Amino acid sequence: MPRNDGNKAAVAQGGGRLGQRQLARQPSIKDIARLAKVSHPTVSRALQGSPLVNAQTAAKIRKIAEDTGYRASAVARGLVTRRTRSIGLVVTTVDDPFASEVACGIEQAANDFGYAVYLANSNADPQRERRVVQALAERRVDGIIVTSSRVGAEYLPMLAELDVPMVLVNDQYPGAFVHSVKIANPEGSRMAAEHLIALGHRRIAYIGDRSGYQSDTERLEGYRDALTRAGIAFAPELAVQGDGRPEGAGDAVRTLLALKDPPTAICCYNDMTALGAMRALGERGLRIPDDVSVTGFDDLFFAAYLEPALTTIRQPMRHMGQLAMDNLFKLLSGEVAVAQIKVDAELIVRASTGPVRAQGRGNRRG
Repeated sequence: MPRNDGNKAAVAQGGGRLGQRQLARQPSIKDIARLAKVSHPTVSRALQGSPLVNAQTAAKIRKIAEDTGYRASAVARGLVTRRTRSIGLVVTTVDDPFASEVACGIEQAANDFGYAVYLANSNADPQRERRVVQALAERRVDGIIVTSSRVGAEYLPMLAELDVPMVLVNDQYPGAFVHSVKIANPEGSRMAAEHLIALGHRRIAYIGDRSGYQSDTERLEGYRDALTRAGIAFAPELAVQGDGRPEGAGDAVRTLLALKDPPTAICCYNDMTALGAMRALGERGLRIPDDVSVTGFDDLFFAAYLEPALTTIRQPMRHMGQLAMDNLFKLLSGEVAVAQIKVDAELIVRASTGPVRAQGRGNRRG
């Protein structure tokens, strides 16, 4: 007589009609229970490794599951464990280069932990962000990570109601929020300004973000701190506002170049601002860095490919995403999680900055 394979072995134990159905579809817990002649809960407990099922019965159930090709679904596991093995990730916009890099780090770490990631978009709108977080919680994700949150500390009363662990990345309105990962904003901005000061610049401008984000406040603080340490008086007319995007930087540059004594260098709130500032300077016939030096903040993927390549402050974006997921996993596992993780910034010197040159001053107003 020919030897039976796994499915045929299951047929022999459970009868012909059940075995034929098994060959046509994926077996269920009910099928395993019938073959093992036990209840459905017993099968669930055995497959979860519960000590409530005796070793002999558990071994029999696992053998039947293996022979029939049974594979537990995530939904079924969730009904038993009250876990969906999924997290929600809220980003400002899906085309934001910063959020994209952070999301890659989160997804990589989540996959290592066996978690799926559901992506949602807040459009940098606080009300939409709240609705998205609420919707993710209602879909029973195990935890939520929010990048560049516009809600921040307001999550505190929501957390008690939602009962979902949450970690913020670069929270824009921090307060007493419990778990977050952020870059060392003041230190990073100070490094950029100190780099320009070391090159001989004294008229150094700062183009910020008029949205009132905490990151802008902290980066302006770092810029001013560098000036103070170097004995350079802060000039209010050199601190102007953009909108964090290339378009807003154009108006800011035109304002700076209209000054009687325009700057020889510009510290930008982020790389997107620096991108717009460099274009606006070029349109006025100014050379970078011969006439004006420019720095950014983030080290987005395009920074090294600009002409000239952008000197900037690097945020380890993927690493920050991994740290956020690591911390969220600790919360889910009942381990001690770090309340606030501050990541060191790094100055990346490229060709957009150089020594101050007096010969460029005559052209600077375009």
